[in-house]
Amino acid sequence: MTDSPPTQTPPTSRGLLRLLSPSGAVPDAQRIARAQAHLQALGFRVELDPQALGRVQRFAGTDTQRVQAVHRAARSKAHVVMATRGGYGLSRILPRLDYALLHEAVTQRRQFWVGHSDFTALQLAMLAQTGAVTHSGPMAAFDFGSDKLDEITVDSFLDAHDGSQEAVGFACSDAPRGLDARGVLWGGNLSLVASLIGTAYLPRVRGVLFLEDVTEHPYCIERMLIQLLQAGVLQRQKAVVLGAFTDYKLTPHDAGFDLNSAVAWLRGQLKPHGVPLITGLPFGHVRTKLTLPHGARCRLVRDGSEAFLVFAHAHG
Repeated sequence: MTDSPPTQTPPTSRGLLRLLSPSGAVPDAQRIARAQAHLQALGFRVELDPQALGRVQRFAGTDTQRVQAVHRAARSKAHVVMATRGGYGLSRILPRLDYALLHEAVTQRRQFWVGHSDFTALQLAMLAQTGAVTHSGPMAAFDFGSDKLDEITVDSFLDAHDGSQEAVGFACSDAPRGLDARGVLWGGNLSLVASLIGTAYLPRVRGVLFLEDVTEHPYCIERMLIQLLQAGVLQRQKAVVLGAFTDYKLTPHDAGFDLNSAVAWLRGQLKPHGVPLITGLPFGHVRTKLTLPHGARCRLVRDGSEAFLVFAHAHG
């Protein structure tokens, strides 16, 4: 009689994860296939919305089709709803979304909605309209569609999903000593936050605002931050935290003006209001990103050379 071959322990069952494309068309379906395989290996059962790989111009379907995809996800039995990618398109459909349905899905059935980039528009609208907590974090194509996953990104996502992530820390040399800011954690992509000023979809929140962006020159970043400043948004915050601002090019005409210049100028504008501006948050269009409970109450503190975001369980 021979010994039976050892059996592999299956991964923890983490429930049903639904992928949808509420914004731009997916340019590479192979990345979605890889994402499905990676997510299944992490213990999720993965289903793809029927419109997820659609295309109409630059969008993943018509406005109506993408509205229907969002509503299908909210009505589904999915435990997690993850965007395939960002791009552009959610701003067009915000007035057509059923916020009562979305609120019920997140707060009553505890769906875990996650994404970043253009997904910020949906998160801000849901927070403004319903107070619902969603999650700023990875998406299928960029993050889970890679050949090799980033361990910090995966661990933070799983901890947030499983309800065990009580705090996240990051290296920070410019946080003031004694920093202790408390309020609602909110924000995301700077372009989307700025674009919603004056609409019903920008939350009136006094809390910890985190921001990131991609392919925006530092003068464009500064201009959008000035817009938030002149609209009174930044002054209301307990703290402003900057993540990654990537993939831009400086020119000889900048003559020394760069992102650090913009940050230093803004810090000077916020100082009289007592609003600290700190940098270094691992979040944005980068491989290593944290998963953050958007709309949850948090506490931002400094301990030595690190800053910590501490929050109660936003999703059980």
